[in-house]
Amino acid sequence: MIDVHCHLENEDYNKDRDDVIKECKKELKAVITSCANPKNYNLTMDLIRKYRNFVFGAFSIHPIYIKDMTKEEKEEYFNLIRDNKDHVVAIGETGLDYYWVKEEEWREKQRELFREMIRLAKELKKPLVIHARDSYEDCIEILENEGARRVDLHMFGGRKLLSRVIENQWFISMNAIILRSKNHKKIIRDMPLDRIMLETDSPWLAPDGGRNTPLTIKKVAEKIADIKKLDFEEVWRTCGRNAVKFFNLPIEL
Repeated sequence: MIDVHCHLENEDYNKDRDDVIKECKKELKAVITSCANPKNYNLTMDLIRKYRNFVFGAFSIHPIYIKDMTKEEKEEYFNLIRDNKDHVVAIGETGLDYYWVKEEEWREKQRELFREMIRLAKELKKPLVIHARDSYEDCIEILENEGARRVDLHMFGGRKLLSRVIENQWFISMNAIILRSKNHKKIIRDMPLDRIMLETDSPWLAPDGGRNTPLTIKKVAEKIADIKKLDFEEVWRTCGRNAVKFFNLPIEL
């Protein structure tokens, strides 16, 4: 009943963003939108204020923007996050993306930024939402070396490393990729339910190939229930409780 990872600030919602959120309010308890670029900060904050205690915000710099960010812009954004920490439920999505960034020089800069984001989360006592693409080993190693505790691995696909995720008592949030990916289905099969949360990564990854919205977490929950051979209601309630506790959301289920 809580979409813990979407992108309401995305331009795909420009024509009907308020309508989408109003539809979501009919069925969901909350959504967490991920502001991963400073240019979207003001819009994200506007949504948090307008839809108080329904739209919540995670803030960071996505690793794919490493080439676009000056040191001054980064510091200014970090200070904005610090100054408005009461409106921040998590630092994320942050991490490493080796799919889009191939050059080792820029990958190293990603790793430097990732460490800075982890330390910012510790400073502000906020959980982390992690983006890892073709970089699972490095992401987990950095998180472990930095002593990260409250971690959600968004759309995690590193099945060979799942035992370390479980041992570290981290969370995984999963979206509609489990409708088609055997790898992600196996991850959900082996991950304890009390460490799973629901997400959509909307507007992307729609089950029908169109524009996605937070409402499709129901399909995700249905698939998790099928994979784990559990009742839908148990998955729906447990994943919702997991989200409230992990993000310390001021809502009642």
